[in-house]
Amino acid sequence: MRSRTGQGRGPCLLSFREEAASWLSRLGSDQWSRPYPADRLLATIEAGTVFMVRDGEAPAATITLTSEAEDGLWSDDELNEPSMFVNKLTVSREHAGQDIGGRLLDWAGDRAYRSAAKWLRLDAWTANDALQRYYLRHRFEHVRTVAEGHAVNGGPRVSGWLAQRPARPADHGFVDETPQPLAG
Repeated sequence: MRSRTGQGRGPCLLSFREEAASWLSRLGSDQWSRPYPADRLLATIEAGTVFMVRDGEAPAATITLTSEAEDGLWSDDELNEPSMFVNKLTVSREHAGQDIGGRLLDWAGDRAYRSAAKWLRLDAWTANDALQRYYLRHRFEHVRTVAEGHAVNGGPRVSGWLAQRPARPADHGFVDETPQPLAG
């Protein structure tokens, strides 16, 4: 596992997202159908919150892990609990079916634990039942769904299925060569 930061990584991560959006579209989901702003992606890369799994030199998966919560999703009481937040978990279709995503969730939970976080949290697409079941199979518990009425960038809230699991040590099998973050 390597943190990939700096210029030149944005196109790779954008192609990951486009591949995932195309695959989701073939499954009948509109998740990630809107283009992701390259400047926002570059900002997350420069912040050091984007991590990439590599198979040799080839990128296999990516995940964003941050102590910053998405605005308007979690209550003040929840935000007072030390937590890390997962988003943009993406596995290359070439590497699908190898449980890399599950191992990345374990890595994130382990990293959150080592950062003194109590929770590993996420928000998922509200209309993607298969994705929600995936997270439930990986020991997340559904907290609630934030429905329409919360606007992000002027649009309706579409990624408001909230889930969490305790942060804990895990044997994920990745070699983590990145500095340890601080929990929020």
